[in-house]
Amino acid sequence: MTTPRDLLIVSLDVPSAHPVGQGDLSLALAGAELVDLLRTDALVLDGDRIVPGAAPKDPADPADPADPVEPEDALLRAAGASLRREVPYESVEDWLWRRGNGLAAAYHSGLEADGLLVRQRHPWIPMRTGRTALVDSPARRRAAVRWRAGDPVLAGLAAALGIHDEPAEDFGSLADESLVTVLAAVHHAVAELEAVRQRRSIEKAAFDNIWRG
Repeated sequence: MTTPRDLLIVSLDVPSAHPVGQGDLSLALAGAELVDLLRTDALVLDGDRIVPGAAPKDPADPADPADPVEPEDALLRAAGASLRREVPYESVEDWLWRRGNGLAAAYHSGLEADGLLVRQRHPWIPMRTGRTALVDSPARRRAAVRWRAGDPVLAGLAAALGIHDEPAEDFGSLADESLVTVLAAVHHAVAELEAVRQRRSIEKAAFDNIWRG
């Protein structure tokens, strides 16, 4: 399993004070992808700039084991392949907005395709509804174990979605500056998205008042 999948499972499994928005979730999933790519040496951060590493090798390739290994997860492979390899390199926040576009839907579809997320059936009508539910699976249990253990990365990403009450700029025991940079960027991007929503809501209310007046 990957951090993005664990985060999606947690977002579906753990109660939160308010529904998790798809835009917020997409941004956090893009951040989770960066976390896993950092951990596989597919990239490094130079300040807030994403510097791609060597092209990942196939896991079956007997070449130098120090080379980055291509992730088995298709979406994470796609994330690695979409890294911009020209100078000036992309910033973390620019990546979140670019890569995050529609990402929540893609990960939902991935869980469904793997049978980890199923469409619920109406109790009186023998057809599937639009609602989905997690099935009991090893993947769900692994995500739950990681969550209960207080994994600081998973907790920090979840905090951006309102699932965890960890302060936005306090990432606990994380000593890796690159991971802290990614988490801080996720929190900032989610806050920026909320500010856009509020501004649009105010503008819409003002527009409606003009017509009512």
